[in-house]
Amino acid sequence: MKTTSKYFDKIRVSTAREAAEAERAARERQPPCQWKGCDKPGPHRAPMGRGRDGQYFQFCVDHVRQYNQSYNYFEGMNDSEVADFQKDAMTGHRPTWKMGAGVKGEATREGEGGGAAARGRRGKGPQDPHEFFAWREEKARAQAAQGRRAVRPLEKKSLDTLGLPETASKIEVKARFKELVKLHHPDANGGDTRSEEKLREIIQAYNYLKTAGLV
Repeated sequence: MKTTSKYFDKIRVSTAREAAEAERAARERQPPCQWKGCDKPGPHRAPMGRGRDGQYFQFCVDHVRQYNQSYNYFEGMNDSEVADFQKDAMTGHRPTWKMGAGVKGEATREGEGGGAAARGRRGKGPQDPHEFFAWREEKARAQAAQGRRAVRPLEKKSLDTLGLPETASKIEVKARFKELVKLHHPDANGGDTRSEEKLREIIQAYNYLKTAGLV
């Protein structure tokens, strides 16, 4: 279209008017500024302060700047309280415990308090103050027991020979077998024939469990 056309000015005026109306409508949709005596729109949020987290004032651009310059979240707190707050903020204000302490702050060092699982593992590897590893171990045992078939009489007898319960895992059977072999080996008992007989029973029981798929 040529700029000399009689329709050009109408299009230009119409576009400018629509833009002005759209801007005015947008301003009307905005909340009013909450600064006392201000009648401008307040599209900018400003926090209300400590104890009112998640709540905001609505200010115009001039008053939100003025508010932010004087805003102090720690107003009314002494230096010690501010330091404690900043320290807690590093963990999201969630409770924490010292290393080696139980869930309720109970020490788990040998000779002191702590959970039952923690007391049972003292001196046997890394400490587990929150008993996570104990929980995982018990969960694994329960899952293994659920997916395991019923133990047959000869299998139970073989487990009894090794001094193990019906719920013993393959790892426990292997570990127990190695332990009993060392304990009853003739070389460790001066060639005692009773040890030889006991060792033979242990080997037979272990081989049967292995054949049955329990090892």
